[in-house]
Amino acid sequence: MEKVRDRLDVVAAIGLAAGGLFGLAGTFVGDTAGRQVFWAIDGVGIVIASALLTLKYFRRGDDSVAAGFLVLLAGETLVLSGAAAGLEASVPAFSGGVALWSAALALTSAPNTFAVWIRAAAMAAAVLFAITAIEISIGVKLLPTSAPLPTLGYPLLVLTFAGWIWTLLRPAG
Repeated sequence: MEKVRDRLDVVAAIGLAAGGLFGLAGTFVGDTAGRQVFWAIDGVGIVIASALLTLKYFRRGDDSVAAGFLVLLAGETLVLSGAAAGLEASVPAFSGGVALWSAALALTSAPNTFAVWIRAAAMAAAVLFAITAIEISIGVKLLPTSAPLPTLGYPLLVLTFAGWIWTLLRPAG
């Protein structure tokens, strides 16, 4: 049973890595079709990783972290559902998705399950994504590629993913 869990940790780590790399790359790709493909790969990777991490932390009894990964899965499905629609058409789904990302990052960071630096990066990203969702909700014209928000949150999200990957793959003990 331990080997199955170890393999699933590796699969989750790959999903997070794909999500981080393709998500960031998609943000900076000028070609619409390329961006949509990158964001589709990104979204699927994050959904798979989130599902596996929900189960992992639920089995451990770490309910806040498990709930955070479940909420991340829900948020990412919203973002993924709009990715193929193009930047402007994706804004409503994106807004709901980043609101859920914000909540997910806060839930995973509330307990001391992860190292302080991971939790700090996650909380900073959570604040930026919450502001993004609120601004879109009140009528500010923001696209998923707009700067400074939401673009400032992406590197912090990827840093959080890197921390989660490090946590998953570091040697026990």
